This record gives sequence, structure tokens and C-alpha cells, in this order.
Amino acid sequence: MALAHTLGFPRIGADRELKKALESYWKGDLDQDGLNRVGRQLRATHWQLQKDAGIDLLPVGDFAWYDQVLSHSLAFGVVPERFDSTLDAGGQPTLDTLFAMARGATAASCGSAHSKAPYAQELTKWFDTNYHYLVPEFSADQSFKLSWNQLFDEVEEAKALGHNVKPVIVGPLTYLWLGKGKSKGVATTSTSSTCWNACCRSTTKSSAASPNKAWNGCRSTSRS
Repeated sequence: MALAHTLGFPRIGADRELKKALESYWKGDLDQDGLNRVGRQLRATHWQLQKDAGIDLLPVGDFAWYDQVLSHSLAFGVVPERFDSTLDAGGQPTLDTLFAMARGATAASCGSAHSKAPYAQELTKWFDTNYHYLVPEFSADQSFKLSWNQLFDEVEEAKALGHNVKPVIVGPLTYLWLGKGKSKGVATTSTSSTCWNACCRSTTKSSAASPNKAWNGCRSTSRS
């Protein structure tokens, strides 16, 4: 039996709801709960649209607050030290971390403190398109560890709505190729298996009831 599936769905919203919500959040007119509520509503709407169109396996991981490569960086703890002040008490990244990496501004860097905000990561074109992504920065002692649970939270979110889903992630070689070493002696290809194994172990753990299915989904949807 053939199954219909897609690699993703536009996240912006039919009326650019995500863009409007983000701009309101950055201006301080919308709090984080309100921003998360908009995200949940958009994901629910987009999953249902695809399901109604006959899609059997709905993509999870295609939603991002800024871009998927940046989400991937947070997921595996690839956060430059200059953004340490935005981490939570447990040393894990937050939405403030994500937006600081993307924009250079943080919730604490308003007014006179704004000039002291950490500079954002490099923005460059996604291959030969007019879409852009935040370039991952790798250090000489770079390690990968699960640090951002957005993908797994959204899997549970979709399952709670009764959907059959598959993870859509950036493949390890693609991710490393898109990044840049910020220290001498950084060989990004040597860390590809570490990054990939960390992802698939975590995906399997989050789907303990069906580990083989989780692994197959992780393997089949990667794009290297």
C-alpha cells in the first residue's frame, strides 16, 4: 500500500500569522505564551489541511520560529559561547537564545544595553535560492547533545491530535556542510556520525512504543 507524504508545509500562515506574531513578540506587544499559542494554532491548521488533502504521514520538524537550520543548531547544542547569557538555569537554550543567534538582540539588551548585545550568526543563501539560513558555527572541541526538544514536543502535539507523523530533519552531512568552523583545525565531516547518532537515539527514545518505526522515519527523511 502506497503512503502519501510531504517534506513540509509553509509555516508562515495564510494571512502571515507567524510573521505578525514574531514582530509583535520582538516589540514586546506579545508574550511568549501568546507566541507559542500562535505556533500551535498554525501547526494544527497545517496538519489538518494536509490530512484533509489525503496525506498519510504528516511532517513534523518543518515548523521553525526562524529557520530549520537554526532549530537544528539548538537541537544539538551548537550554540556559540557568546550566547551563554540567554541559556536557562540548566544551561539549555531558550527562545531568547534562538532569537539572539538570529538577530543579535536579547530580552535583556534593550536601550543602552543594546549596543552590548552579542552579534548574530552569519546569514547566507540556502544553496542557489533566495531563501536564507543562519550558518552553524563549530568550535574545535565541538560536541553534540540533545538540548532543544521542539521536534519531540511537536511529535507529541501532533499525536495528541490523532495524526500519523514522520520527522523531517536536516541530514548530518548537509548540516555540517552548511556550517563553518570558527577555530583552526575544525573538520566538520568527522563529527557527522556523532550528530546523526544523537538524533536517532533521541528519536527512538521518544517513540519507545515503536522504536523501529522511529528509526526508519529518522533514516528515510534525512537529506544528506
